[in-house]
Amino acid sequence: MEEGFPFQSTIPDVAISFLSLIFFLLDLALDLWAVIELYNEGRYISMGLLIFLLVGASILMQIFSWIWYSDPIKTAPETKGKRFNSRCLLAWVHIFQLGLFIRFAELIMTTIRGYKQRDRFKKGVTVYLNHDLSMLRLFEAFSENAPQLVFMIALTVEMDDLQLFTVAKIVGSLSSLSFTMLSYHRSMREFIPDKLKMGWSSSVLYFLWNLFLIGPRVVSMSLFASELPCYIAAHFLSLWTLLVLWAWWQKTDFMDSRAGEWLYRATVGIIWYFSWFNIVSGSTRHKAVIYHVVMGMNTMLLLGLWWWKRSVESARLSPLSIDPYLIIALLVTIYVTGILLKLVYYWKLHPNKPVLKISVAAEDKNPVLEPQGPIMRAAHMDIELDSVGTPESSPSSTVTPPTQRNLTGIHKRMKIMAENFYN
Repeated sequence: MEEGFPFQSTIPDVAISFLSLIFFLLDLALDLWAVIELYNEGRYISMGLLIFLLVGASILMQIFSWIWYSDPIKTAPETKGKRFNSRCLLAWVHIFQLGLFIRFAELIMTTIRGYKQRDRFKKGVTVYLNHDLSMLRLFEAFSENAPQLVFMIALTVEMDDLQLFTVAKIVGSLSSLSFTMLSYHRSMREFIPDKLKMGWSSSVLYFLWNLFLIGPRVVSMSLFASELPCYIAAHFLSLWTLLVLWAWWQKTDFMDSRAGEWLYRATVGIIWYFSWFNIVSGSTRHKAVIYHVVMGMNTMLLLGLWWWKRSVESARLSPLSIDPYLIIALLVTIYVTGILLKLVYYWKLHPNKPVLKISVAAEDKNPVLEPQGPIMRAAHMDIELDSVGTPESSPSSTVTPPTQRNLTGIHKRMKIMAENFYN
């Protein structure tokens, strides 16, 4: 592997990228089916709420995608999407909600060309393309799939029967959310040396503890929303506001602009509403403990209010097919199991503060800084190409001594996410 290009995609990671596209398209088809079914049943308020969730999440993703495509050329990889060069054309692509499709297309095309031509450089560029896409999919999972799970489970409880489109949408949203978490974990493997690579066992355990912690949270909100639908919005807005302020208090520095940073903090607040997510480097153990205690108490509060409402109006409401006490006990057991699995993961399988492959060039020993020198714009890496497009092997063709400059664009995002994940 060339020293100037520390990343290389693998076949399993490429397969996950392709599966991510399949889940994305499947989830989109299920969204359209659910909207049509709600319209046919005359549930216009529910249909409007589902459309609001879909459009809101999509707009959020397009804004992030547009901002990242608009990175200065000197700091961001130039890919198929950036070859539009016309900011106006790129803007229209995102206005028509096609930003993620462009990213999927460029990832697939670069991957196919890299393996077809056995081009190690293109294989490495795939890592860069996949990083931003995995981040966008993570944001989408918690701004669209998680709220849809709450909405669909609450709708099923309200309807007192199972319908095919609700079951399919619940399964689809849960699968998309779970697979996105797994894909994000696999993408983070690229930043550690090969000898510390986390295997599939760590990915499976990471998937399970997230599923066991997010599941009870989603179900408790669904039960609460089914009985007190007017209060779930107030609950979200009040708690989300506090979470955004907590993100601001931690002085995040993920985006390159102040407005973009506040958008990121707002998105982090949505993620925190459902699951824990590291946003700063350094020790976050105490913050994670505080978060899980607070969210555990909040989840119990939602379940308690749901149980109280059911008991007060038990004569009017149809009985549940499962004993409410059994539901509460089961959700608490799953949540505690998730906490235990998380402890096992960080104890046994998570690398403890490894030396990360964040530097752009081998000569750059400080991961906070980015070297400057001859650059290939296709990936903005310090590799000089010969006439046929292959990296020169001569040491003299490497970069000039690096100058210190703060990272921006995708290099900054990759550095911050890796440091936060492995702190």
